[in-house]
Amino acid sequence: MREIGGYIELDTYRLPMLHEAAIALNCGRNALAYLIEAQGIRSIALPYYICDSVIDTCRKYGIDLSFYDLSADWLPLLPTGICHDAWLYLVNYFGQLTTGAIEEIRTSFPKLIVDNTQAYFAGPTPGTHTIYSCRKFFGVADGALLYTDKRISRNIPADESYQRMLFLLGRKERNASEFYGQYVHNNELFASEPIKSMSRLTSNLLHGIDYDFVCSSRSENFLCLHERLAAANRLPLSAPAGAFAYPLYCRAAASVRQQLIDRKIYVPQLWPEVVSLAPAGSRARDYAEHILPLPVDQRYTKSDMLYVADMVEAFLGV
Repeated sequence: MREIGGYIELDTYRLPMLHEAAIALNCGRNALAYLIEAQGIRSIALPYYICDSVIDTCRKYGIDLSFYDLSADWLPLLPTGICHDAWLYLVNYFGQLTTGAIEEIRTSFPKLIVDNTQAYFAGPTPGTHTIYSCRKFFGVADGALLYTDKRISRNIPADESYQRMLFLLGRKERNASEFYGQYVHNNELFASEPIKSMSRLTSNLLHGIDYDFVCSSRSENFLCLHERLAAANRLPLSAPAGAFAYPLYCRAAASVRQQLIDRKIYVPQLWPEVVSLAPAGSRARDYAEHILPLPVDQRYTKSDMLYVADMVEAFLGV
């Protein structure tokens, strides 16, 4: 029986949601799991420079894996002999791949999976299978979106998010450090979560976002850092719409990261496990060790970016 009256819950938001036409799921790794099941995938070529959640998901489903390194312009360096009928997993690192580059790869590899978890504001390239992660860009505890031409025939239960929200609510009123452990725990939960549809709570929050503001804020913050740090950055970069982060390549990355963290500028390492997975001398290993993904998200203004740039320049001695 439907409840009527009583206390008022979180408001229902009705703004348009970006990627409304996609399949809404509970997390990025299960977007890949959904795709594996729907498409009957048995083997995938992955980049060495990849989150271990992707590898773990593939292994969970018994996928035959091969790996490839990257070129200086973020494109695959594929091993000789790879079949053009193989499934290719392509990561749009920091939103640096153009639609034209993706389309060109698709001409050789029609079974193309595009990982846009770092490029939420990049539209899906027609004919590709495309994955987005909501919690990398917005204040939600879970959520992912998938574009694909087949659907799983079985019924998929809906996720529930209310028990995962404390670290988000807490950070709104207190310091991030108080709730970091709960944030880490929330990330760990998805290793054992089955495929579910997106929770009503997460879907509701995603319908309350001003996507134009988020996109423009991230773009402007990226450009602000690039204007200050491009001379010290060894990466060739273009300015993507709604940037995920500003990737700064520097040889002293470990030292600079720690000095930034000591001043409460939190910069992660993407992804530490790559150092042991990728071959010595590979670009993937080099990037995992030496790229600092500096924050550029919608919480921050130009003055924040100038402060970050000041700190980085001081630690680099430039």
